[in-house]
Amino acid sequence: MKFENKTALVTGSGRGIGREIALRLAQEGADIVVNYFRNRKPAEDTAAEIEALGRKTLIVKANMGEPKDIKALFSEIESTFGGLDILVNNAASGFNRPVMEQRAKGWDWTMNINARSAMLNAQQALPLMQKRGGGAIVNISSPGSTRVLPDYVVVGASKAALEAVTRYLAVEFAPHNVVVNAVSPGLVETDALNHFLVTKDSRHVLDEAVKHVPAGRFVYPSDVADIVEFLCTPQAQMIRGQVIQVDGGQQLAVAGSPKFTDLL
Repeated sequence: MKFENKTALVTGSGRGIGREIALRLAQEGADIVVNYFRNRKPAEDTAAEIEALGRKTLIVKANMGEPKDIKALFSEIESTFGGLDILVNNAASGFNRPVMEQRAKGWDWTMNINARSAMLNAQQALPLMQKRGGGAIVNISSPGSTRVLPDYVVVGASKAALEAVTRYLAVEFAPHNVVVNAVSPGLVETDALNHFLVTKDSRHVLDEAVKHVPAGRFVYPSDVADIVEFLCTPQAQMIRGQVIQVDGGQQLAVAGSPKFTDLL
């Protein structure tokens, strides 16, 4: 197993992509710290699946926008596991509104959870990774960091900041044998996405758009987990500060394809 005797923290790991990443790392031998903020039940369900694999889990409620919560989270990790090998900054939030409807409070909330937390988590993680001789950090970004999506200005800005943080961490943490990268998924097929599209009577838009994805389908959470898994292995040692797009070629200029913004 790739991650036997290793410990991984996946923020926002109760549902969706975070849950899939946590399960994947556990399948490869890692003990998992399951983080959630609002709803404990999905986190407990994720932890139960991980424990069924024979791995240890620690469930911690922590708001990634609160520095005190972050400190408390890593204090629990140190007390329980003594160190940390893998950090996946997956938790995200934000207000999807046009520019003229955005407010300072929403900006601060989104930036703090999506970007600042990656830096604060890394600060707390480094001493724990040094105890293990190094580690890996993977940040989950979004195409909105570089492309203009509808009502996405604040989240897009936060993801752009996250990618900048990724590059700085990659350089500054390299002497400590900590590898840092980011993964940017395209449109991911999740229950939440399907619910949103159906309720907006736009499922047909998704069905039409998928015809123009070179890979022939949209991204599954398992596709994202595949890349995160790889970036945490020794085989990815020479990949540093990169943002890996996982979108089946959707963002490439494919003739006749609908705009990405038409999907929302």
